[in-house]
Amino acid sequence: MPDQVYNNTLPEIDPTEVEDSRAFPSEEHRSFLEKVMVQGGLADLYDARDITEVVFRTMRDMMTNEAVEHVAEELHSPLQENDKDKTLYTATPLATEVEDLWEDTNPIVHFLSRIRPALHIRDTTFLFRIKQEAGLPPQVEVEQVVKAVFSATKDELSQERVQEVASFLPGKVLELWQQA
Repeated sequence: MPDQVYNNTLPEIDPTEVEDSRAFPSEEHRSFLEKVMVQGGLADLYDARDITEVVFRTMRDMMTNEAVEHVAEELHSPLQENDKDKTLYTATPLATEVEDLWEDTNPIVHFLSRIRPALHIRDTTFLFRIKQEAGLPPQVEVEQVVKAVFSATKDELSQERVQEVASFLPGKVLELWQQA
């Protein structure tokens, strides 16, 4: 995270090269995108944001509008705590909360997702779609990053919502949701 230093007394650490728990605040103090970045093995928050949008879009495509609204009602956490300069939001200026990524910042995609029925997507198609659309870095496995987004998302949802989302997920994707 080039824009933010958690502890000036430590040498700079590239999280993609070395695992070092000193480089990040404790799990309970991490923001949504920091959780995705660290658990997904991503180099920066921008990748975490972009990949989260694709995972969320694919999840929503499989869910009913009612279920999508239920999830949106519970996702009100900021994407990043104390981001005073808002650089994270430059590419997606409408997204400042997790809910904004869930709803989709692209107005056309948002509209189309409201008028079409829920899609039946196989688990292999789900993972292939994430891999193709998210522009994953070469060293990152699609299952790892999907599980990271799922884990951060489940931290924001009630148990009832977690179960509701699970009811729409197929095979291997459901396993990743349950493991997260």
